[in-house]
Amino acid sequence: FEMKHGPISLIRKGWPVVFIATDSPIYEKVISNVEEIRARKGECLVIASEGNKAVARHAEALITVPKTEELFSPAVVAVPLQLLAYHIARLNKCDIDQPPNLAKSVTVE
Repeated sequence: FEMKHGPISLIRKGWPVVFIATDSPIYEKVISNVEEIRARKGECLVIASEGNKAVARHAEALITVPKTEELFSPAVVAVPLQLLAYHIARLNKCDIDQPPNLAKSVTVE
């Protein structure tokens, strides 16, 4: 992920940034981006494969997911991302069952 031109300029002290650092061909680039955010005093929440102790020293917060084949990684990582979104919405007192500007109806059973 390229951060040099744009996203990096938005980082301020204490701003949270979520990274996915599972075993993948871009793992080293992700860690490099985490280090860059930390150098700018941003706070990093990293989602990483269990057993990855190296990434722990780079993160203010770490969520581990089961180690899996790269093909299945998006499905495994989606769960903590959805839970994170849910809890952020609740903290911000957003009505998660009636989101504003939704084109379709949400059915709650």
